[in-house]
Amino acid sequence: MSTRIQQLSDRLQKAVGSKLQSNIVAFKEVTIEVAAKDLLSVCETLRDDQQFAFEQLIDVCGVDYSEYGSSEWGTEKSSSTGFSRGVDSGVNARLRFGDEPNYISSDRPRFAAVYHLLSITNNIRMRVRVYCEDEHAPIVPSVVDIWPSANWFEREAFDLFGIMFEGHPDLRRILTDYGFVGHPFRKDFPLIGHVEMRYDEEQKRVIYQPVSIEPRVLVPRVIREDAHVSEAVVPLTSEDN
Repeated sequence: MSTRIQQLSDRLQKAVGSKLQSNIVAFKEVTIEVAAKDLLSVCETLRDDQQFAFEQLIDVCGVDYSEYGSSEWGTEKSSSTGFSRGVDSGVNARLRFGDEPNYISSDRPRFAAVYHLLSITNNIRMRVRVYCEDEHAPIVPSVVDIWPSANWFEREAFDLFGIMFEGHPDLRRILTDYGFVGHPFRKDFPLIGHVEMRYDEEQKRVIYQPVSIEPRVLVPRVIREDAHVSEAVVPLTSEDN
């Protein structure tokens, strides 16, 4: 473990320890969790305190933790034949229209916003995670006044996950079409959407109608401790070349 990374974690504990819900060093980075009510004060400290000097916000990501760790594939380890294909259509990797996802962890709120920070001064990165207390109306404070680059990032998280950023000056969709229904990165959103569009020659305009394709899932959700799949490598033979 890098000494600089551990020192950053220790300094955070001393400076804002009373507001930290967790302070973890993993994958050569520090990740802290704070409550929504403490987000702005902690972010101001991270930006203004020169021992941190996180003057740049790299990204704001939404996360939907429903069904976290659940899959119809055996995905903990890969093999020479890939991942096992799921055959149980009742699990939520094959959500149908109107289905509701189950929640694997009852002690973890469904939605979270994750902030990726960079200190150019100290040449170090970290991330901050804040959970939304209400899954039906997920709200966290906007950090636009602290890092102006959050403007479009927060709009993207709102568009894709439905997370609302209180105090944002112009919180509206940024990637999906006008009149789009739902938030496409939520786990309970159908993979092919709710509606499809086509151009109607008689009406001379684009019209929306219910989708006509049966939902199908082909890609597993994988949670692994690292990205190494060396155990799955099979030596090539002369027949393979």
